[in-house]
Amino acid sequence: MMSRQLGFDLGQRASLGREDFLVAPHNEAAVAWVDAWPDWPAAALALHGPAGCGKTHLASVFAARTQAEYIDPPSIAAAIRRVLDGTLREIVVDEADGFEDAALLHLLNALTEKGGHALMTARTAPARWNVKLPDLKSRLRAIPAVPIAPPDDASLAAILVKLFDDRQLRVDQPVIDWLVAHIERSFDGARRAVAALDDASLEKRREITVALARETIR
Repeated sequence: MMSRQLGFDLGQRASLGREDFLVAPHNEAAVAWVDAWPDWPAAALALHGPAGCGKTHLASVFAARTQAEYIDPPSIAAAIRRVLDGTLREIVVDEADGFEDAALLHLLNALTEKGGHALMTARTAPARWNVKLPDLKSRLRAIPAVPIAPPDDASLAAILVKLFDDRQLRVDQPVIDWLVAHIERSFDGARRAVAALDDASLEKRREITVALARETIR
């Protein structure tokens, strides 16, 4: 299979018990921090990076491992009460830069008091969030902020090979090379491209080639 020809060793981890999370150079620091839970130096960890880089997927891995609950702005007040009464300890805060300052500060204070944790995600580092409260700025400066970059060429190629292999599809190296050069540089972009080519191959009863990729990928 093509995965042996590439010679690129990717780790794998379960996501929600079904999907594989692929560990590669662009995300391995974030994975190491998540793996270090609960031995974090603060009550929260912030993962930041562009859309599709894998931060939300990694948050789902954390949630599955720790039984963390996702909260959104309307549910944060109830979450704070549950942290304080001891019925909630681990939380995922997706797009944390969109939360109201005072509510996020109260949540971090409650988690610090009770020994809980929040995994927060955003496109930018906490230092760049539009935060007005000085106390929240101080809290955010105290938490680890770990970037997740888009995959480099080698990582994206390995992701594509793994996705094709999951579907039991044989794909030649020129197809991988063409996709690396033309698709969105993200996990989501790779998944969409592989799914589209699988569908096109079945519909047109053709092997997956560079020609089919050119016809299918826009």
